[in-house]
Amino acid sequence: MSHLSGKTALITGASRGIGEATARHFAKHGAQVVLAARSLAEVERIASEIVDAGGKAVGVGCDVAWHHDVQSAVQTVIDTFGGIDILINNAGLIDPIARITDADPDEWGLIVDVNLKGVFYGYHAALPHMQSQGGGTIINISSGAATNALEGWSHYCATKAGVLALTKCGHKEMAEHGIRVMGLSPGTVATEMQVQIKDSGINPVSQMDPDAHIPAEWVAQGLAYLCGPGGDEWQGQDFSMKTDEGRAALNLPLVGR
Repeated sequence: MSHLSGKTALITGASRGIGEATARHFAKHGAQVVLAARSLAEVERIASEIVDAGGKAVGVGCDVAWHHDVQSAVQTVIDTFGGIDILINNAGLIDPIARITDADPDEWGLIVDVNLKGVFYGYHAALPHMQSQGGGTIINISSGAATNALEGWSHYCATKAGVLALTKCGHKEMAEHGIRVMGLSPGTVATEMQVQIKDSGINPVSQMDPDAHIPAEWVAQGLAYLCGPGGDEWQGQDFSMKTDEGRAALNLPLVGR
C-alpha cells in the first residue's frame, strides 16, 4: 500500500462503519485523512486516535446533503494538507425501509439528498482542485442494489443506480484530465445499516445470518487497492467484492469459503 503514502484523502460518512475503517486503514499506510460526517464529535475522536497512533488526520462536521458543507470539507482538506488526491464518497442512508405505498415522501427524498446528491456535491467540490493539480481518484460506494430491485428499497435502489450513472459520467468527463473515477460494490457489510435492514423484516436481505456480512475492514482494503494501480481497469465501473475475482485481487477469503 505504498501508493497511499503522502496522499491526502477525504472520506465522507467517516464516523463509523466503512468510513471509519477506511480512514484508519489509509492513515496506517501513510495517507493524510480528513474524516467528514454529521457527527463532528465522533470524527474528531477517531481523528484524535489516528493522530495518537502516529497518523495524520482531521475530523470535520459535514452533512453531504448540503452543497456548502461538502465545499467546506474539501476546502479544509486543501487548507490543511495542501491538496486532495482521493475522495471516497461513502456517506449513505437506507433507513427508513418501506414499501413505496408506505414510504414518507420527505424521508424518501432525504435518501436522494444524501445518497445521490451527496456524490454529485463531492464531485463538484473536489474535481476542480484535482483537475488543477493534474489528477486524482474518486471512488463511490456502490451496491448490488444499483442493478437489482429489492422490495422496500426503492429509495436505496434508485439512488445507487444513480450513483453508478455518476461513476460512468465522471469517468467519461474526467479521464482525459488524469482523474480516475470508479465504484466499489462491497456486498453486505457488518455495519449499523445491516441492523436497520434486519429490523425491517422486508426482503431476503433482512433474513441473512449476521455471519454472512463481511467486516468493514475488508472494504477499506478494497478501497485502498482501487486507489493504486489495481484500480486502473475499473475506471467508469464498479469493482465487486462479491466475486471470487474481486476477493482474490485483495487476498481475501473467496466467496462462500
